[in-house]
Amino acid sequence: MRLLTSLLAASMLLGTATSVLSETRVTYKSAKTGSSYYQMAVELAEAMKTGTEGDISVTVEESQGSVQNVMEAGVRPGNYVFTSPPALVELSQSGKAMFEGKSNPAFANIRALFPIPSLTMHFVVSEESGIQAFADMEGKTILLGKGSFGATEGEKYLTLFDLEGKVKLAEVELSNAVAALKNGQIDGFVTAGSYPAPNVIEAAASTSVRLLSLDDKQVAATKRTPMLIPAGTYSGQDEDVATTSLAVVAYATTAMSDDIAYAMTRTYWEQKKAMAGTSAWWDGVDASLMESLGQLHPGAIRYYDEIGMQLSDAQRQ
Repeated sequence: MRLLTSLLAASMLLGTATSVLSETRVTYKSAKTGSSYYQMAVELAEAMKTGTEGDISVTVEESQGSVQNVMEAGVRPGNYVFTSPPALVELSQSGKAMFEGKSNPAFANIRALFPIPSLTMHFVVSEESGIQAFADMEGKTILLGKGSFGATEGEKYLTLFDLEGKVKLAEVELSNAVAALKNGQIDGFVTAGSYPAPNVIEAAASTSVRLLSLDDKQVAATKRTPMLIPAGTYSGQDEDVATTSLAVVAYATTAMSDDIAYAMTRTYWEQKKAMAGTSAWWDGVDASLMESLGQLHPGAIRYYDEIGMQLSDAQRQ
């Protein structure tokens, strides 16, 4: 009789959990339409649908950037997921930099779910330019773009590597980088995105290019996370390319239920291999990126504990 009662209770709990998830709609705030991160969001939404057999339905929303994503975390309802570098979340919680005067107590409730492909720096130059190392960019025309992480970071690296004022900066939109490189208008361009980056794929397929590597000293000077772009990622790339990256994380808030956060985190990792079969950038996500995650959602912690993932005390707060 006790066994029957236990089975009935377990069945009721399972049924309740299923009914909760079957009604779940999640908003996923991503990036600009047409960007690699927007495409990732679409792939992730499909993976959630497949992995939960439709119990979790994800609607992808276009965003103008990570700052907007974080700002909206203070006013959006529970099932709101957004992407951002961890540093921006930390700035929002301390009310510094772009969040000065815009603090919101709700920012303290932001919690990480899982890492997604990192923003990886690409320094792409034409073979005709003769550039083989950063020092060779002196006197050359380089496109940084405007307003993006890649542009800001690229400008920082020019300063770090003693190239400030020694490089001609092209007044061309990053969206025109491949055409400008192909017709000789520029010698190279800087872009940040998960690898393989669509614009770098296009450049490598349409003309002979080289990706510049940073040495260990240069990587250390940037204070960013080291990243290797494996040989063969792009056409004509015969060797690994050493560069840097900035972690990007999918966040929710404590307004999301533990059950939904658990289901999304579990489904993400279980579907990651299938997603990599569609887009190679998911192969760049592994357990090593977990170090970049700050405070985790309790539902996500439940999943990581189940699989034996080592978490820090700070991540469990």
